[in-house]
Amino acid sequence: MAQQSGIIKLKGSLGGISFYKTSDGYLAREKGGVSAQRIANDPVFQRTRENNAEFATAGKAGRLLRNAIQVLLQNAKDKRCVARLTRLLLAIVKTDQLHPRGERQVEAGNFQLLNGFEFNQNAKLGTSLYVPFETSLDRSAGTLTVSLPAYQPSVRIAAPKGTSHFRLAMAGVELNFEDSSFNFSKSETPIIAHNSSLQAGSTLVSNLTENANLPIIGIIGVAYFQEVNGEMYPLKNGAFNALAVSFVDQV
Repeated sequence: MAQQSGIIKLKGSLGGISFYKTSDGYLAREKGGVSAQRIANDPVFQRTRENNAEFATAGKAGRLLRNAIQVLLQNAKDKRCVARLTRLLLAIVKTDQLHPRGERQVEAGNFQLLNGFEFNQNAKLGTSLYVPFETSLDRSAGTLTVSLPAYQPSVRIAAPKGTSHFRLAMAGVELNFEDSSFNFSKSETPIIAHNSSLQAGSTLVSNLTENANLPIIGIIGVAYFQEVNGEMYPLKNGAFNALAVSFVDQV
């Protein structure tokens, strides 16, 4: 694999060389390798087919999760978020002890491994929010609740330079990996001034399906704003917003 240089960047194939664009820039590599037909049919590549199938399962699960939380994720992710999430979900697939190789599933693996996943490595929730919140799930009522004690924003919210205000948000998500469907419910605080004023304790509630028998995850995020002439603008277009999985419950 080689890095393309120069003013003109190429895409496609030329003289046995493939030119393509990645997040690391424009690259080039020599074409070759085993044919797709042989990989699909030759017994020698049985393990390769199994690995490819499970990678596809992880990729599909990651797409479902990202679609479910898109309203929060669109301004709180780094450029490698998709790859990192897929890698973690593949690790979860490999913990499935019920299905044979090549058929293992996310929902049958150790879904708890997803807890703590940071969607934005440039602004982690663990180094942004220092309010000791508590999360509780009532499956019979279909409610996911986050309780926040009283706190001083300037002490408990590590805001980037230029922040004048912030907002906390939480969401609960039911994920159905079999039919690629989800149920999403969001709750958030008002936009709050980032100063030393004491904020009263509060509760954020996500309303989900009563008696749901699907995996449920909780997401918590912090969004930062800058006030200009009475208007609130996302700080740096959300580059410093934090978002992470804070709760996982697997049936």
